[in-house]
Amino acid sequence: MIVTPDGRHEQCVFALCRTGRGVRMTDERACGTAGVAVVMGVDELPLVMPPDLCERLGELTGREVRPIPVRDGLGLLAGPAGLGDVDVLVTGWGCPPLTKTVLEAAPQLRAVMHAAGSVKQLVTEAVWERRIVVSSAAEANAGPVADFTLAAIGLAAKGALPAAAAYADGGRWPAFRERQGADGRTVGVLGASHIGRRVIAGLRASAAGYRVLLYDPYVTDEEAAQLGTERVDRLADLCRAADIVTIHAPETPETRRLLDAEHLALIRDGGTVINTARGSIVDTEGLERECRSGRLSAWLDVTDPEPLGKEHALLSLPNVLVTPHIAGAQGSEGKRLGMYAVEEAGRWVRGERLLGAVERQSLDRLA
Repeated sequence: MIVTPDGRHEQCVFALCRTGRGVRMTDERACGTAGVAVVMGVDELPLVMPPDLCERLGELTGREVRPIPVRDGLGLLAGPAGLGDVDVLVTGWGCPPLTKTVLEAAPQLRAVMHAAGSVKQLVTEAVWERRIVVSSAAEANAGPVADFTLAAIGLAAKGALPAAAAYADGGRWPAFRERQGADGRTVGVLGASHIGRRVIAGLRASAAGYRVLLYDPYVTDEEAAQLGTERVDRLADLCRAADIVTIHAPETPETRRLLDAEHLALIRDGGTVINTARGSIVDTEGLERECRSGRLSAWLDVTDPEPLGKEHALLSLPNVLVTPHIAGAQGSEGKRLGMYAVEEAGRWVRGERLLGAVERQSLDRLA
């Protein structure tokens, strides 16, 4: 039952919905009294969903928008009554898992728009059992990660870390013939994820003429060719040929320690490992040994464990740079995620295809 602008009560498939900018036609997803809750960490909320985006969310959905800041994962459970009329939930980093208990407090919930990347820590079996639609802003988050990775590849191709360490240690200024360049280097990409594909595109667009290899058991030769890469059947073949190995695979039981000590030993002398995916994909002890010997360098935005202990060798080796998981959308970039989620909510209300839809059967293959 809805109330139209002229005061009539109707049950309908199509209804007039009043928004902040007047009246528009919408489908049954806008019928009835419903709300949108925006649930994420108290630090993340103002950056990912600032007031102008919340206003835009209300305009696109025709719903009251209710920001719910979460502190220490307790905010959503502390006030479940606030979810009673919510049919769209916009989530982000800091939102607690959507357990059966939470969902019982949100009987009208039909769609979750996650303004972040992976939904694995958010979505529970109860969500799928309720047939709630799930969308992720992973594509929006992929941009900053790919930019970070491409910058690391460019620096690695020039041997920036060992060169900087030698310069700082003894003021060594290498002769021109000793310097490294990027042209013609071979980059091995482990995983054709959202981010992996963006990295491949960036490498192909570079004037350096990188040779790009791809290892991903779910990608065919034809698909690899369309991406502009050479697909290899075995990770060992990629490691043997690569000067730089960059990791963009999801964290699954199959990918745990995928780049183990044996594979690390196959990478060319002077090679570099770049990890902006998940720390568990790399054998940390094996990588430490290779970097301690000076044979390999590493650029690590993720580690296993995370964070590393203060005295861990990888934090002090001159040929290793460890950053605190900053490759994804940070600071001013966070609004990209909110914009993506807001537009997805609008698409859902209009009955359009979601660009970031997450399907239950494909979850194991996602980050």
